[in-house]
Amino acid sequence: MMSRFHHKSIRWRAWVADTSFNAMKLRFIPQGWRRLLKSLFPLLVLISFVTVLLVDSLTPAIAQLPRQEIRGVWMTNNDFDILKDRAKVQDGVSQLRRLNFNTIYPVVWNSGYVMYPSAVAKRAGIQPFVLRGSDGRDILADLIAQAHRQGLLVIPWFEFGFMAPPTSELALNYPDWFTQKRDGSETSISAAGEVAWLNPFHPKVQQFITDLVLETVTQYDVDGIQFDDHMSLPHEFGYDKYTVALYTQETKNNPPTDPQDAAWMRWRADKITAFMVQLNQAVKARKPNAIFSISPNYYDFAYKFQLQDWLTWMRLNIVDELIVQIYRPNLQSFIANISRAEIQEAQQMIPTGVGVMAGLRTNRVSMQQIQSQVRAAQQRGLGVAFFYYESLWNSAPEPVAQRQAGFQTLFPAFVARARPRIESPLDARVQE
Repeated sequence: MMSRFHHKSIRWRAWVADTSFNAMKLRFIPQGWRRLLKSLFPLLVLISFVTVLLVDSLTPAIAQLPRQEIRGVWMTNNDFDILKDRAKVQDGVSQLRRLNFNTIYPVVWNSGYVMYPSAVAKRAGIQPFVLRGSDGRDILADLIAQAHRQGLLVIPWFEFGFMAPPTSELALNYPDWFTQKRDGSETSISAAGEVAWLNPFHPKVQQFITDLVLETVTQYDVDGIQFDDHMSLPHEFGYDKYTVALYTQETKNNPPTDPQDAAWMRWRADKITAFMVQLNQAVKARKPNAIFSISPNYYDFAYKFQLQDWLTWMRLNIVDELIVQIYRPNLQSFIANISRAEIQEAQQMIPTGVGVMAGLRTNRVSMQQIQSQVRAAQQRGLGVAFFYYESLWNSAPEPVAQRQAGFQTLFPAFVARARPRIESPLDARVQE
């Protein structure tokens, strides 16, 4: 508030100074006109001041004009039984369209494996299998084709980011690509269980991730690509030989023993940011209008615990869409988190939404909770994306019909999101 008043005050003083200077020129105007202008001068000053206030007060409203509303859902590896069956995919996409969803985020990178036929993975020798539909079709290509027919966007989700299970071929075949904690341990416990972390500062890791991402956006008719909270590094990591040598070379110091040392955290976060800038540039070089989407945790947590400085990414204009994961059962806590300043800042720049928990197999969520959270988001001009497809209505506490009716009340009319103008990929790989 003080900042806004300060800017208004500067503009007001500048106008008065300019007007006062111009008033000095009145002696060159005939005397009759000069008397009239002098008598009107206080009124002109008042009008100008009110105009400055009104224009400034209208600026936030202009900046907050409605953007394309995100109504999305993540499709995880738990949804594979649906994804592998063409009829179920067609039915599922049609149902999403009937309920006025407009975006699907299908997983393409999970547990060290890709969810489509990948030359990059094959070349690296990390994937002894190829995931295909029950009839041998390309799952991702089919989902994209079905969704586009219904007017939905498809933005593949690079779920695991720099994370991989320690038993994966990726971890076993490329141990020097992974980082470690100061005590030498190489794993952490996450929602996905015990995981190891690829070293985001290692050029071979960066090249591998870039190759996978470019393969996805080039071979498929996707509308963008999404990275979540795992495109990061837990702050305890970064004490591997490669990173220690790099830090020492650049700073002339050894890494601090405290993993939360401010300068040490900033150095690592900035390295991740630099890579994300490069990755964005690589994606845009292939598909200039592809949506570069991120779905992190709220900023304080993302930076302090995961070295993920996504607010800087956004300010560097490399983020085209933001969905902040706010998985809170308590409505007041949910509202407090979706009201954060960084989310309001994002709304002035790009399509912005929040991740809403629709349920887990071990923790089902009521429609009442979902509706209250979605309405709170909508009241603040935010879109939503649900985690995840199966829990929308197939694995839920209410009957399917009741559940679907509940979503219908949240989205009573379809809101289309314009498809990015993207040239046809080299190989759409759509098998009709």
